[in-house]
Amino acid sequence: MKVLVTGGTGFIATWIRRELLARGHQTLILDHQDRRQHLADGEEFFLGDVRDHVAVTEAAAHVDGIIHLAAVLGTQETITNPRPSAETNILGSLNVFEAATQYRLPTVYAGVGNHFMRLEGTGCYTITKSAAEDLARMYNLYRDGGQITIVRPVNAYGPGQSVAAPYGTSKVRKILPALTCRALTGADIEVYGDGTQVSDCVYVADVARAFVTALEHNAQTSRPTQTPVEVGPMTSCTVNDIARLVAEEAARVTGLEPVGIKHLPMRPGEVPNAVVKSDTSTLQQIGMSAADFVPLQEGIRRTVDYYANQWLPGYLKEAGVGV
Repeated sequence: MKVLVTGGTGFIATWIRRELLARGHQTLILDHQDRRQHLADGEEFFLGDVRDHVAVTEAAAHVDGIIHLAAVLGTQETITNPRPSAETNILGSLNVFEAATQYRLPTVYAGVGNHFMRLEGTGCYTITKSAAEDLARMYNLYRDGGQITIVRPVNAYGPGQSVAAPYGTSKVRKILPALTCRALTGADIEVYGDGTQVSDCVYVADVARAFVTALEHNAQTSRPTQTPVEVGPMTSCTVNDIARLVAEEAARVTGLEPVGIKHLPMRPGEVPNAVVKSDTSTLQQIGMSAADFVPLQEGIRRTVDYYANQWLPGYLKEAGVGV
């Protein structure tokens, strides 16, 4: 298959592209940022924005399937400035679904693991992503050619995820880079809230496998899965558990004592005592099992090693440490 990957230069998308290529597929990357210099063999680039229905329809005309990842991310960020997320996550998804239905393309849409939290007062990201899920269901039910499978990963983490301030340039803070960069530089890890909230994490390679498998299943059966496919670990853990594992792995790398954990007030859009986890039984719909996923400790080890080798030297050099 030739697969259109929207938002194709992002973190999860990059791993999905590798998985697609490894399985013998080709990719057409739709992204509003021109990064075609990073393409591998078997990949093409289409410069465009999912908010532009003409660009989306033109791109869809040249592929056999779609994985739709393009979105505006963030919790606090989408509360203080909700319009971009509404335009991209809802209107952009509508454009993708319309084009996919027009060409009868098997499609996989990236939902969110905390979809239920829109009922409890969370950010515009969750609200808009969940609204797009409702649109996907509408297309599947009432539009001839609707063939959209929803895949809901929990917090994806792993090598290559962008780093937010003060350690990087990303505008969106993600849990593993935020914890890891502090621990590797000897700063106490900051946890919002008391840390007892459950926020499951899943290694990005397993997320990529789930998306590609879901697309192949959709293409082979000519229909979406009956319910959303939820991608996460079999065993849940708290944010404090994750922080402790990061501190231990960072200490292994640095040879120093593990850093401490500092608790801060929760931010707008975060729900106290939240439990964000997956119903991993839904993976059976595409012939997968969370029992085969990378265990959290091993995944964190790989992630900490990545940042220690790929991020830390440049950060220390820029900060003038050890020069």
